[in-house]
Amino acid sequence: MTLYLSESDVAELLTPEDAVAVIEACFGRMARGAVQNRPRYRLGLESGALAVMSAADLELGYAGVKTYAGFASGAKFVVVLFRSAAPEVVAVIEADKLGQLRTGAASGVAAKHLARAGATTLGVIGCGWQAEAQVQCIRAAVPTIERTVAYCRTREKLEEFCKRFDCEPAESNGDAAVCDIVVTVTGSRDPVLRGDWLRKGALVCAVGANDGRRRELDNNVLERASFVCCDSIENAKLESADLIGPIGAGVLDWLEVYELQQVVAGDVAGRQSDDDIVVFKSNGLAAWDVAAAARVAELASAS
Repeated sequence: MTLYLSESDVAELLTPEDAVAVIEACFGRMARGAVQNRPRYRLGLESGALAVMSAADLELGYAGVKTYAGFASGAKFVVVLFRSAAPEVVAVIEADKLGQLRTGAASGVAAKHLARAGATTLGVIGCGWQAEAQVQCIRAAVPTIERTVAYCRTREKLEEFCKRFDCEPAESNGDAAVCDIVVTVTGSRDPVLRGDWLRKGALVCAVGANDGRRRELDNNVLERASFVCCDSIENAKLESADLIGPIGAGVLDWLEVYELQQVVAGDVAGRQSDDDIVVFKSNGLAAWDVAAAARVAELASAS
């Protein structure tokens, strides 16, 4: 019988710690070539868009599609999870919370593998829905984090966010940038992080921009970076203006961009020293949705 799981079901079943473990394992399977992933495509709606993305994870035993309709007033997300070895719809899962956690977990995995040893400070630029999971998952992945500094333009929203997640409010995005791990998770069309704000040894997780027209990082971030990786080069060439712009300007080359799965698998070293500035550009993969959906479905079936 097909499961139907609501947003509240997902929130109850999937913890940030569990999400990090699930997505780290997903990167491992991706590195082994066990996952087929298709980039997101979008269809125009009346003042909105329908996005569709899919993946098949044969080693895990599942395949699925995530689709969502987005408008200025909000969005609705759903994952349909299939068994990979039989004609079975395992679950239909409301997927806003699922997407929030899997995206935060990917940054957690990046922080675990790419942050400088003993990282103690986390800076977050943006205080929206996705920023919540970024803080929770990175803290879960890097237990040495002692201090979190957050910034967004709306003071009331900033103070509420800091109270809920035990963060220090910053006076500017530059103040949030002087941390060991810096996350940009905004809806800005123009850069919110400058390379000259970064301390030596910083890890930058750029999360917010994923439609090829918005950038969160200026070129200097990439100029200063010793190592740059993304979740999928195929996706990045379509959606990552944070990389497309600097590459077009000659600051970077696609041959210098790696995938996080290579680091997780140990095929690429990533960080070479505590002084390196490292960048992880996240767009979001259907493979993560399938992995997280499978975990939620299995937890629901066992409860």
